[in-house]
Amino acid sequence: MPKSQFLDPKVLRAKSKITFKDIPVNQYDKTIEEEKVNFSNDDFMRIFRDMAIIREFETMLNSIKTTSEYNGVAYNHPGPAHLSIGQEASSVGQAYLLSRDDFIFGSHRSHGEILAKGLSAIEKLDDKELMEVMEDYFDGEILRIVEKVKTHDSVKDLAMDFLLYGILAENFARKTGFQKGLGGSMHLFFLPFGSYPNNAIVGGSADISVGAALFKKVNSKPGIVIANIGDASLGCGPVWEGITFATMDQYKKLWEGEMKGGLKLIINFFNNQYGMGGQTNGETMGNEVIARLGAGVNPEQMHSERVDGYNPLAVIDAIKRKKKILDENNGPVLLDTLTYRFSGHSPSDASSYRTKEEIEAWQANDSLIEYRLNLIKAGVANSGQFDEILESIKERMTEIMKLAIDYDISPRMDVTKEPDSIEKYMFSNKKVEKMEDRPVDVLQPMAENEQVIRNSKKIRTATLNGKPVPKLKQFQYRDAIFEAVIHRFYVDPTLIAYGEENRDWGGAFAVYRGLTEALPYHRLFNSPISEAAIVGSAVGYAMSGGRVLAELMYCDFLGRAGDEVFNQMSKWQAMSAGELKMPLVLRVSVGSKYGAQHSQDWTALTAHIPGLKSVFPATPYDAKGLMNSALAGTDPVIFFESQRLYDYPELFNEAGVPEEYYEIEIGEPDIKKEGKDITILTLGATLYRALDAAKELEEKYGISAEIIDARTIVPFNYEKVIESVKKTGRILLSSDACERGSHMKDIAQNISELAFDYLDAPPVVVGAKNWITPAYELEDYFFPQPSWIIDAIHEKILPLPGHVATSNYTEREQLRTNKLGI
Repeated sequence: MPKSQFLDPKVLRAKSKITFKDIPVNQYDKTIEEEKVNFSNDDFMRIFRDMAIIREFETMLNSIKTTSEYNGVAYNHPGPAHLSIGQEASSVGQAYLLSRDDFIFGSHRSHGEILAKGLSAIEKLDDKELMEVMEDYFDGEILRIVEKVKTHDSVKDLAMDFLLYGILAENFARKTGFQKGLGGSMHLFFLPFGSYPNNAIVGGSADISVGAALFKKVNSKPGIVIANIGDASLGCGPVWEGITFATMDQYKKLWEGEMKGGLKLIINFFNNQYGMGGQTNGETMGNEVIARLGAGVNPEQMHSERVDGYNPLAVIDAIKRKKKILDENNGPVLLDTLTYRFSGHSPSDASSYRTKEEIEAWQANDSLIEYRLNLIKAGVANSGQFDEILESIKERMTEIMKLAIDYDISPRMDVTKEPDSIEKYMFSNKKVEKMEDRPVDVLQPMAENEQVIRNSKKIRTATLNGKPVPKLKQFQYRDAIFEAVIHRFYVDPTLIAYGEENRDWGGAFAVYRGLTEALPYHRLFNSPISEAAIVGSAVGYAMSGGRVLAELMYCDFLGRAGDEVFNQMSKWQAMSAGELKMPLVLRVSVGSKYGAQHSQDWTALTAHIPGLKSVFPATPYDAKGLMNSALAGTDPVIFFESQRLYDYPELFNEAGVPEEYYEIEIGEPDIKKEGKDITILTLGATLYRALDAAKELEEKYGISAEIIDARTIVPFNYEKVIESVKKTGRILLSSDACERGSHMKDIAQNISELAFDYLDAPPVVVGAKNWITPAYELEDYFFPQPSWIIDAIHEKILPLPGHVATSNYTEREQLRTNKLGI
C-alpha cells in the first residue's frame, strides 16, 4: 500500500529465474581438542552436568508416572508429563550463550528448555543478582522452602535447588510452584531467567514469540527471542502465519532509523521426528529436512540450517553464529535442530508406531554417553568424576522431590478455605497510563494533526438549536474511537497498532484516518492477512510488557484467530497467577451488507471464554469512554464495533462527546430512555431499532418502554437492569446475534433467576434468525426489526389491544424452529 514502492510491470513480468543458496546440514565437525580454545574444562563439565540434570529430572517424572515412585519415594501424579528424554543436548546447547535478556518460548515438551535456560542464567548472574531474584519472587516463599533442603555450598548451589523445586512443584500443582500450580507442566516459565511461557497448543509459541521480538525491536530492548516448537507444528497454520509476520519486508524496507532491520528472532524446530505417533519424516510431512523451508520464505532463506542437536557443542556453535546475524539486524532465522526422544509422546505412550530397533539405534547415540566419552578421550575428566556428578544429581533430585510432595511444605491451593484463589487471577483490573515512562515516538504534535483539527471543528451532538446537524459536520462514532486511540498514542510510548489496512488507507472503516501522519511505521503498520498471527503476536507483545491495539477487520474472522483469542489472549494472566499482564485491545468490526461470512455477531463466543473482557458500545460517547478505559487497563479486551454505526452522531448525551479525556467503567450498562411499563435491554446496533419500537409502543399503545444499552458483555453489572425490572415487571432483550446460544439468552437466564419475584412474564429474547446472513437486500428479514420487538411483546409478554402481528412469535413457531434446528 505505501506509495513509495512502485510495482513496475516491466520488472515483474520480465523473464527470470529464482536461485537458492545451499542450506547447511549438520556441518559442525570440530573435536573436543579443537574446542579447548573456546571452552575450559569447567565449561565442558558444566555442559554435561546440565544435560544430566535434565535427564534425571525427566527420568524422575517418568518413573513417578509409570511406577508411582522415584528412588524409593512413593508418589502418584495424575497430571501430564510430556518428556524430552534424549533431547538434552539440544536444550543445553541452545541456552549456553543466552542471557536473561534473551527470551525463550516453549511447547508442551519444554521442561528441559526451562531447566537449561535457568541453569545458564544461574551461571551468568552474580550472587547478589541471584539473591535478588529469589528474594523477590513471591516474596521469597520458594527461597525459604529450598533453604531447608540442606546447607548450600554457594548461592549458585541454592539457586539450582530453587529452580528445580519451582519447576517440580508447578508440575505437581502446588501453590509454591512458579505459577502457583495454575500453569502446570505444559505452561511453565520463569521470567527472571528469560524463560517465557511453554504452550500446550502445538505451535502456539510461534506467533507469540514474534510479538515478543516485535516488543524488543519497537522498544529498543536488548536480547533475542527464540521460539522452540516441534517439527509436527509445521502442520499448524498459525506457525506459518507467524513466520510470514516475522519476515515482512517492511521491517527492512519501510521502517526507518534504528528501527530498520529484521526481527531478532529464531524460529527453532526441535525436530525429534515425531508428532505424537505421526512420523514427520516420511509420513505426515513432505519436507524431509525442515531447514529447506526457509528458502521459500524470503531472499535470505531465513538463514536456515540444520544442526545436529545430539552434539551440544554443535548447537552452541549454531546459536553463536545465528545471534551474530540477529545482532546485525538481518533476522529472523529458521533453525532445524535434529534430535530424538527416547520417551513416548507421554508416559502412557507405548511407542507402538516405531520399532525397538529404531529406539535402540538412537540410544546408542545417546548424547550424554557420547559427549562423556569424548570428554574422557580428550582428557577433560575421568569416568569417576562423571559418576560423582550423576550420583550428586540423583541425591539432589530426591531431596527436591521430597519437598515438592510434602503437603505441609508444598500445599495446593485450598479453594474451599479461599474460594477466590483462582478467580482473583482471572483479571488484573489495573489502570496503567503508560507501560513505560519515556517520550513517545511521534511525527508531529497532536495539535497539528489534520484529523484532530477537523474533529475539533465538528459539532459533538446530533442536533444544534433543535435542528439536525449535517453529516459532514457531525462528530461521529468513528471520530470518537479515533480520539481515544490517538490520545493513548501520545501518552504510552509502547503502544502500537496493526491489522489489515491500518496504515495509509486510514483503517478499513476510516477510524484511523489521520494516524498515518502522526505515527512512524513501527507504531502503526499493516499486517499480513494472518488473523492468527495478528492476535498471537499481540499476545506476545503484551505479555512482554507493551500495550497493543490489534484489529480484525470482521467479526467473522475470529474463527481464523480462534486459538489465539480463546486459549492465549484469555488465559495467560490466570495461568501465570497474575505475573503476566495482557494490555491488549482487539478491535472487532461486526458487519452487515456483506452476506453470510462477513456479517455475523459472534459476541457469544467471547462471552463464553473466561479471562476476556468484551464491550460493544453503540454511541460515540460510550465508544470513546470505553476505548479510553480499555487502553488504560491491563486486561485483554475484545472491542466490538458495529459497521452500521460508524457514521452515527451522539443522540443521548445532551452535552455531546467531550473533547477532554474521560473513561466509562467497563461493565456498567446505561439507561438510554426511561420508562415504566417494560424494560428493553439491547446490545450493539439494535439499540436504535429498540428506540423506534419504543416510540411506536408509546404512540399506538400507551406503553412506556425503558431502554437500557448493555454496552459491555463481560463483566456485567446487573444491578441497574434488576432495578428497572422491579419497576416495569417485564423485560425484552435484543441483539443482532443469531438468537440460539446468543449472549442475550444468557443474560435472560440470569435475570430470570435474579428477578423472578418481580417478573410478570418470562424474559424474551429477540435476535437474528438462525440462518446464514443473507444479502443486504434481504437483511430486514434476518436482523431484528422494530416490528419484531413489538410482535414479541404482544405475543409473549403483554397483549397489545388491536395489534396484528406480522412476525410469528408463538409457542408453536418456537417449537417448530427448534425441532428443525433453525
